[in-house]
Amino acid sequence: MSTLEDDLRRLMANETEKLRVAPDLVDRVLRSSRRKKTNRVRLTALATAVAVAGAVVPVYLVLGPNSVAVQGFGLGGPVAASETPRPDATGQAVPEPPAIDDFPPTPSPTPDLGDLGDGRAFGRVRVGYLPAGLQWSHWSLDSGDSYTTSWNYDGDKKGFYCVQIFVYEGQAVQEADERVRAYREEKAGRDVTIGDRTGYLLRQWVGEDGLKGTPSLFLGVGEGRTVEVMFSPTFAKRLGGERTVDRELKKIAAGLTATG
Repeated sequence: MSTLEDDLRRLMANETEKLRVAPDLVDRVLRSSRRKKTNRVRLTALATAVAVAGAVVPVYLVLGPNSVAVQGFGLGGPVAASETPRPDATGQAVPEPPAIDDFPPTPSPTPDLGDLGDGRAFGRVRVGYLPAGLQWSHWSLDSGDSYTTSWNYDGDKKGFYCVQIFVYEGQAVQEADERVRAYREEKAGRDVTIGDRTGYLLRQWVGEDGLKGTPSLFLGVGEGRTVEVMFSPTFAKRLGGERTVDRELKKIAAGLTATG
């Protein structure tokens, strides 16, 4: 049976591909929900995460063997059936739809990149450098013209990410370039030189608990290919000051090479 973190992470991974929700949003929600003692409060936190993602098509969240499955439609849509029967015109109680814990688990599998070994080569990109102590998370997502994987301390796909890399190809390159142009117009970051290539370094989204958002670096790698390297805010805080974080981002970017 899939776990709460596994199923929610797969759902949110799909959303981040299109809607650019901060990748650590799931981690934030889960950390918050673990402080609560009841399934009702936990369910509320999860439903909020789905609403923030903005999905407008029906989805099911499989929460785990001791929880419930939630049918949701994103912002403004139904999340769960009422728990009490409602009367009809005659005053008789009319049975409600099945309770949310009566829905069978219906997870939607997502395509991945398969077994990546040590995770250093994925898709058509090879990673030459990673900060010490990181392992491939045994998780990836393949959306065709964009794909991603991540690394953490224990190599557990259910664990929170430390470093995540997106690769954009084909039409997705244009979308990534448009994001960078918008950031430049907002003066959200700065241009940096990585070897003979020019990248864009910035902090994306809103931080948590005093953190400064998600450190990110965009860089062209080969013809018609753009990468986005990201550190989770928590990992960035562990690394130390902003200079150290920026240096590590640049070292990862410098070690990226195209393989096809």
